[in-house]
Amino acid sequence: MRIGELSKATGVPTRLLRYYEEQGLLDSQRRHNGYRDYDEDAADRVTQIRGLIDAGIPTAVIHDMLPCLVHTTAPQPVIDLVVAQTLDERRSQLEKKIDCLMRNRDAISDYLARATVSE
Repeated sequence: MRIGELSKATGVPTRLLRYYEEQGLLDSQRRHNGYRDYDEDAADRVTQIRGLIDAGIPTAVIHDMLPCLVHTTAPQPVIDLVVAQTLDERRSQLEKKIDCLMRNRDAISDYLARATVSE
């Protein structure tokens, strides 16, 4: 798929897709006319990259995490202590947000279950 199609499929602007490629987070093949061509799994990867960025993970750390994101049998990555602590803190923050979102979802579900809908 071309960059415009990937942008439309993911909701990520083309300039960010080019940036992800510059950072080594995303790969494309170049056509003879210079256009980028992305694999079908690129949309899933962009969605995952976007989620990690939204969670506060820097692109340099995401780059280091790539072997773990593609579900291969890549060797176990080695990270330094500061990066490991940063990721652990981010994970804790995400778990708190997930818990809060689940409580809010449950509260909305409970409210809707007890409410009478008027037309």
